[in-house]
Amino acid sequence: MGELRMIKIFDTTLRDGEQSPGCSMNLQEKLEVAQALVDLNVDIIEAGFPIASPGDFEAVRQIASTFRGVTICGLARCNDQDIDRAWEALKHAESPRIHVFLATSAIHRQFKLKMTREEILERAVRGVERALSYCDDVEFSPEDAARTERDFLAEVVEAAIRAGATTINIPDTVGYAVPKQMGETIAFLMNSVPNIDRATISVHCHNDLGLAVANSLAAIENGAGQVECTINGIGERAGNCALEEVVMALRTRADYYQCATRINTRRLVPTSRLVSTITGVAVQRNKAIVGRNAFAHEAGIHQDGLLKERTTYEIMRPEDVGWSKTDLVLGKHSGRAALADRARALGYRLTGEQLQRVFEQFKLLADKKKEIYDGDLVALIENQIRSVPHEEWSLVSFRVSSGTNESPSIRLTLRRGQQHFTEECSMGDGPIDAAFWAVERITGVPVVCKDFHVRSATIGRDAQGEATLEVEHEGDTYRGRGVSTDTVEATIKALLDAINRIVLTKKDAATTSATTSDGPVQATNAIQ
Repeated sequence: MGELRMIKIFDTTLRDGEQSPGCSMNLQEKLEVAQALVDLNVDIIEAGFPIASPGDFEAVRQIASTFRGVTICGLARCNDQDIDRAWEALKHAESPRIHVFLATSAIHRQFKLKMTREEILERAVRGVERALSYCDDVEFSPEDAARTERDFLAEVVEAAIRAGATTINIPDTVGYAVPKQMGETIAFLMNSVPNIDRATISVHCHNDLGLAVANSLAAIENGAGQVECTINGIGERAGNCALEEVVMALRTRADYYQCATRINTRRLVPTSRLVSTITGVAVQRNKAIVGRNAFAHEAGIHQDGLLKERTTYEIMRPEDVGWSKTDLVLGKHSGRAALADRARALGYRLTGEQLQRVFEQFKLLADKKKEIYDGDLVALIENQIRSVPHEEWSLVSFRVSSGTNESPSIRLTLRRGQQHFTEECSMGDGPIDAAFWAVERITGVPVVCKDFHVRSATIGRDAQGEATLEVEHEGDTYRGRGVSTDTVEATIKALLDAINRIVLTKKDAATTSATTSDGPVQATNAIQ
């Protein structure tokens, strides 16, 4: 095997991934994810769309100011205000990139932009040139490129490179392309655009037909040098190209693609867990690479083959993507050092304060459970990582009563600051419903439950229950998560998690309106 061609990994979890309904993150969560992406060794982090909101601007600004050794990118439409705002957020980055985009397909030109080809060309060139006046690294995306006439696409790409764009991204904005078409589009550009050698060709594929990874790989086969992707493939509608899948495809089939990435693949599973925990979007069990069943073998013939020779049924080693070889790890007599060591082995960075809180919860759990598994520890850590800082409401105690032909009742006590509030409620269809009513009465925050799941974090009858829910409040969606060996308690904690996020969001909004007299014009969601 000769020298492998290096493919840049452009992660847009914090921008395109966050646009997925219900996946919004607060500032602290975005910083956690950014740190995980740095540890993963991605080449470029698209940190957000600065003009979209004051929150997006601040997230990009803080990420740009904090992290080194990685390119930090901000998205902007091809207009002066967007580009100026993007640079204001990025200007303290060690390696900044401005990513400008403009739709080019006939359907977008006619119905969205109402612009001619000539006007599109002029606007694209002006956008690239203005971005270039701020920094040397400028990426240009012709939105909906997969449905753009090839002659016009080549014309726009050539003009953008001539204007100074260093990366040209070809988006399949609506997930319409198929692998052969995407490969041919990249090959056409490589062969038809005279200055194509002056820019890196990128690809950004959506997953509406389940082809995002296949389309991205087809683009790489035909000369693309950068792939835009997200952790777990999250994103608008059906999502984006999954980072973990395209990276492991290139690594596992390096013999075919003759390509490699800089990704530290052992961080894939921990990063997947983190993003899943923060967004509240569970990873399906049979998800490639990071799903719980990705390396599980139940069929007897498979198990027999694995015992004789691993490669009979495994094309990758679980440990190479971050799965642990062992599971049963700790007991009630395990100390803080053992806990810290296991947390590191599972891929988590914990501050001293976080470790102390996890250790306290671990000791409480150890009194309830004889054996503590990796899944238990992951649940404790992720609950700590995702907890809302300075939570407004917390659980003190509860008592429920329920039975056949008996109305459920609950006595619930919550803490807010130094005060305790108690509510007794006898209504609803069961203890969970009664708990919802009691929490709403105490907090004064009405919510509509849109989605609710309880699952076992590990094995056994004494396993922790992990409750995740999605609620709606005043038209906005919030997610919550709670963990306990008691599923009712886990549900109450999950609901309080969501309510604390609602309270925090309102406080942040009030602070922003009080301190910002002239905020930026709101931008519509980018879907490139």
